[in-house]
Amino acid sequence: MTRRTDLYEVHRALGASFTEFAGWEMPVRYESETAEHNAVRTTAGLFDLSHMGEIEITGPGAAAALDFALVGRPSRIGQGKARYTMICDEDGGILDDLVVYRLTDEEFLVVANAGNVDTVADELERRSHGFDVAVENASDHWCLIAVQGPNAYAIMAECSSVDTGDLKYYSIVEATVSGHDVLVARTGYTGEDGFEVYCTPNDAVAVWNSMAACGHRYHLRPAGLACRDTLRLEAGMPLYGHELDKTTSPFDAGLGRIVAFDKDGGFVGEMALAVKADNPSTHVLVGLSTSGRRAPRHGYAVSDRSSGRSVGWVTSGAPSPTLGHPIAMAYVEREYAGIGEKVVVDIRGSSEDALIVPMPFYKRGAKRGASNRTKE
Repeated sequence: MTRRTDLYEVHRALGASFTEFAGWEMPVRYESETAEHNAVRTTAGLFDLSHMGEIEITGPGAAAALDFALVGRPSRIGQGKARYTMICDEDGGILDDLVVYRLTDEEFLVVANAGNVDTVADELERRSHGFDVAVENASDHWCLIAVQGPNAYAIMAECSSVDTGDLKYYSIVEATVSGHDVLVARTGYTGEDGFEVYCTPNDAVAVWNSMAACGHRYHLRPAGLACRDTLRLEAGMPLYGHELDKTTSPFDAGLGRIVAFDKDGGFVGEMALAVKADNPSTHVLVGLSTSGRRAPRHGYAVSDRSSGRSVGWVTSGAPSPTLGHPIAMAYVEREYAGIGEKVVVDIRGSSEDALIVPMPFYKRGAKRGASNRTKE
């Protein structure tokens, strides 16, 4: 059965269009996904992310258990801080990418993608055996609301008790929004400054409405999943099921830096990942830029311009509202991965020239529209 978040009726009242995503009926857009995208880049957007999964890891052995279960080193996360990491299988394949928050010395909050939360919770439970720790899939206890964009700082300063000046990037703090107890993290998935607010399901509507009311004079707009995808694509952020899956490792995705090999007791997948670290994969994740009107999409073939031989595949692609032309991420053979290399993408039977460009495609503070484009 498709699930709905506790904000579903709020979205309906706002005129949202819905889509099924990872077993949830989620708002994909309200009026215009381009307008919502541009609002996040220029003012602020408000997102319902309550489909995400939250797993609580508590006890004296919590840090050690997570060090064993994940590729990173959560034991070195300071209290009130967060870190991006992954959970891999024994063969080094990615089961999910995660954000881990350390709330207290013995209490961690692991945030997983909606489609993988049961897998992650089950694996963390299995991998915690022998450690003095409790693992609970607490996803039903939390709702998640995010405000992202240049005006997010001012909105949170007005609607919450957070000292936004003291809350650094990838930090989390207990706070209130209109008198409701919440956790506020300075994290996001858009390439902009922003905050993610964890609250109870009973408080979700009140928290959303309070943030929306405070944001009105800052030109805040509700934003759906469609613009969230183009925002994260411009920011070069991988999406599970596209750039990441069980057939890829952190090294394949250019994220080998998050793997810690020198942990006491090792970790699940360590041997396989050590081999992958020493033996680079045949394909590399790159950015593509095209100048046509049609965008490369997931699964489209990438080929050599001269021979037509397939040299890779597109993982994500879309027209970029910020840059004004299509962009994509793709895995291509190493010899074609250099910045400035020219390849061809098969877009529904037609060949479209593409240029390998640096990622991220967009950086906060960069001039809008400034990007490499395909040139003959």
